[in-house]
Amino acid sequence: MTQQPGFSQHGDPRYGDPRYGQPPVAAPDDRTPAALAHASSLIAMALSAGWLSFVGPLVMWLIYKDRSPFVRQAAAGSFNFNLGLWLMSIVGWICIITVIGIPLGLILLAVSFLAQIIGHVIGTLRALKGRTINYPFQLKVLR
Repeated sequence: MTQQPGFSQHGDPRYGDPRYGQPPVAAPDDRTPAALAHASSLIAMALSAGWLSFVGPLVMWLIYKDRSPFVRQAAAGSFNFNLGLWLMSIVGWICIITVIGIPLGLILLAVSFLAQIIGHVIGTLRALKGRTINYPFQLKVLR
């Protein structure tokens, strides 16, 4: 068996491995758990006044980390986003407690609250369409 010129078994070496840099492909069965990873933050935020919004995505990540790359990425992104905003809320509360920083603390809490709601609604809708989201304010803890 001869190899044709210009073709190799391993692809064109001028280009990198096509798997790198590509977002995970969403199977139809993966869209609902990925959307739940985003929406669970909103549910936990409503039930715990925002303090436990990272628990839902963490649980989804633990369940799906070895099963579905799409759900793993959605849950990790949601968790990392929540962690960053959770820390912003803590800084806001510290500013409020010190009395001098009340205006700054209120601004930080408002930004954190609005960013969580808007970010997770957009993330949920994108996951239902099989698309990924890159959240701002992420602390890359989970991958």
